[in-house]
Amino acid sequence: MRIAALLVFLSVAFSPIAVFADNVTAAQGVIRAQEQAFVRDDAAAAYSHAAPAIRELFPAPDIFMSMVQNGYAPVYRHKSFEFGDSKSEGTSISQRVHIVDANGEAWEALYTLEQQGDGSYKITGCSLLKAGREV
Repeated sequence: MRIAALLVFLSVAFSPIAVFADNVTAAQGVIRAQEQAFVRDDAAAAYSHAAPAIRELFPAPDIFMSMVQNGYAPVYRHKSFEFGDSKSEGTSISQRVHIVDANGEAWEALYTLEQQGDGSYKITGCSLLKAGREV
């Protein structure tokens, strides 16, 4: 009986950790899918991972892709793209990504994602900062 009670306690105690890990994995999957769409120059696929508010600002895939190419060159074209720390708060996830751009410069991207009504995650923003600079 004590073992059963302990197992129930442990499963309840660690379930938030499992949910956090699942949500982070899902969010990272969305970011990676968009990153791979940029590699293929697939504007429609990249755009599909943008949250509704981003789609309102950039109402077509080609407009969105142009914004990324011009304002987020290290995200668009890079030598490396590695996940760093993540944070989950309610239905939002923040994910750091360490990027080395096509010229060998280091960058830090902070992606934000929001869980949608259907349970999927969409990217709500990306802040980009040259590595080593203070925020």
